[in-house]
Amino acid sequence: MDADLRPEKHYTLFEDLQGLVIASAQAALGLHLLRAAGLVTGGTAGLALILSYVTHWSFGAIFFVINIPFYGFAYYARGMVFCIKSLMTVTFVSLMAEALKPLVQITAINPAAAAVLFGVSTGVGLLGLFRHSGSLGGVSIVAVILQDKFGFKAGWTQTIHDLILFAAALTIMPWHQVAWSLLGAVVLNVVIAFNHRRDWYIVT
Repeated sequence: MDADLRPEKHYTLFEDLQGLVIASAQAALGLHLLRAAGLVTGGTAGLALILSYVTHWSFGAIFFVINIPFYGFAYYARGMVFCIKSLMTVTFVSLMAEALKPLVQITAINPAAAAVLFGVSTGVGLLGLFRHSGSLGGVSIVAVILQDKFGFKAGWTQTIHDLILFAAALTIMPWHQVAWSLLGAVVLNVVIAFNHRRDWYIVT
């Protein structure tokens, strides 16, 4: 049968839920490793990490609160289902990242290893979230809206935001910590760039 004539397949509610939980756990583990090394990353997760280092408040709580305004953008950009899934995944990651602190205590970790493992782990987690139409909210949603409305490439919006974020990190962190953080961001983007291909997927 011609592939175009086959009925479109969709995940069941249970398949979506378990996929979002597993992907969130993978992303949270990567962020836990990054935090253990005192590094940062891009997006709202990076902003939450910087604020947690400065204020000593809970990363999970800050990450959750920062993302609240973006749910309106998520609804505007992709509709209610995407908005709800984004809320779910941000909540999952916020809770899991804090739950890992007492469960997986890391007293020392090489920053290079933390950066690479973060990039791989969180990159795989994000791939899973994308696969189940979830997201970690934040600037990426605004970037999609700007691209759809004004033609400004989403990648440029994300890049500009992250450059500002890393510049801010330089004011409170040693330059070598920021350099290792950049390595983690590069690995993360490479993982996504090489593996995120919607035309390879069959089920949605």
